[in-house]
Amino acid sequence: MTAAASIQRQDVERIVRQVLESQMSGKSSSPNGSAPDGKPNPLVVNISARHIHLTEEHVEILFGPGATLTPMKDLYQDGYFAAEETLSVIGPRRRVLNNVRILGPCRPDSQVELAFTDGISLGIDLPVRISGDIQGTAGCILMGPKGVVELKQGVIRAMRHVHMGPEDLEYYGVKDKDMMQLRIESPGCTTVLEDVAVRAGKGIKLEVHLDTDEGNCINLDAASKVELLKVEPCACHSH
Repeated sequence: MTAAASIQRQDVERIVRQVLESQMSGKSSSPNGSAPDGKPNPLVVNISARHIHLTEEHVEILFGPGATLTPMKDLYQDGYFAAEETLSVIGPRRRVLNNVRILGPCRPDSQVELAFTDGISLGIDLPVRISGDIQGTAGCILMGPKGVVELKQGVIRAMRHVHMGPEDLEYYGVKDKDMMQLRIESPGCTTVLEDVAVRAGKGIKLEVHLDTDEGNCINLDAASKVELLKVEPCACHSH
């Protein structure tokens, strides 16, 4: 067996990730996976399209007794995946979004995360919330192949955010729930997005999540450079 033939799938995936991360940062990643300029990890910015999180109970109601989510594609964060299963989301006056992807694993509360324009399509005024903060939000109806679930609350527009592990928190000098800025250089469009919420945790990869509206607005696909900026307190003093 040749060396080329014996290459493992995980090696291919690692190489592909390094190439993509290099393109997103506009710089080359070092061979050991660390980012340039002394950063502990490369910065990755991903668009989080409309999706649904479900409880185990709701999975069984919507897809039948004993049903579980079927992983289709692993997400960037370890342990998370896009499922093969999709649902229809029904808003006021029977407005519908079809084929909305479910993300796994299951959660304690079901939740629908949409972009601003999705909310217009459904006729729902979407509050901007950190994922999981659903108290007092709008509801909807979820329709699956085997059943229907009416959510009393849980439809949100996810606040733009950055996932960080302990090394990243130390490097950027921030803590959980702090707000940062994201600067994006794209052809004819250099933009700074404010209010990027820090979401910290152990075993978490450095990753910014934007929704589809935000990604399209800043022309993320063509970005040549992205960087996170710490929001420094104003040094101004009144006299």
